[in-house]
Amino acid sequence: MTGWRKADWLTRSGLVCLAVLVLVTVVGTVFGIGGDPDAMVGPRLAPPGGEFLLGTDELGRSMLPRLFEGIGTTLLLSTVAVLVTAVLATLLGVAAGYYGGWLGEVVLRLVEVLYSFPTIVLAILVAAVVGPGQTATMCSIVLITIPLMTRVVRAAAVTVSERDYVTSAVISGAGWPRILVRHLLPNLSGTIAVQGTYALSVGILVEGGLSFLGFGVQPPQSSLGALIQQGSTYLLTAPWLVIVPGIVLIVAILAINVFGDGLRDGLEPREARSLV
Repeated sequence: MTGWRKADWLTRSGLVCLAVLVLVTVVGTVFGIGGDPDAMVGPRLAPPGGEFLLGTDELGRSMLPRLFEGIGTTLLLSTVAVLVTAVLATLLGVAAGYYGGWLGEVVLRLVEVLYSFPTIVLAILVAAVVGPGQTATMCSIVLITIPLMTRVVRAAAVTVSERDYVTSAVISGAGWPRILVRHLLPNLSGTIAVQGTYALSVGILVEGGLSFLGFGVQPPQSSLGALIQQGSTYLLTAPWLVIVPGIVLIVAILAINVFGDGLRDGLEPREARSLV
């Protein structure tokens, strides 16, 4: 509660906005608000209002349940992929930062190779190898987000490993598992959490871009990127097909980034937000 009281209004707004988005999606999906997302229940391209709150798509499917499904798919894929990234980046970053030497050099060279690829090119390459779909989306998010997170965790691990209490633990004969659990991970948790929020926003953006290009989530399943891609064909005649999922995508990314900035300022006060 103390941390929540200290958080500024912008950070709280980001967290509340994200929580509301998740809650509304879960409630809408669980209780089937709007009906079956794949059922053709009305006329094609019906405008928002009346029976269909967000209108219908090109096949006469209600956009409301499809939006719920799209948000859920995007958030689920991005969250799972970022959790995988966090585990891998933590292991690689701690290994490179604590042990250093040839192991650290190998890890750095690997992440630099991945970092050198343009984001969308790497995502398309993964989709070409794995095949379009959810697996390609998750693999792309992991490969795109892991380089920066690994480098940041490594830098933090180097700093922590040079502190007196770690040196004392080594001198006292403590094994590396004890040092990792008792000293390194607790002091890296803040860095991992902050980088995880940024990685999540990148993951949502990658999913949207990949699905928009047709390499991500495949029909009939929807995601925010897939909904925007399908609605772009009817942008002039039915703009709501693009505007609604586009706004949700922007709000989700903005909320996560705002919360991530506040989390960073709370955990790393020396890097506080500029007043200018």
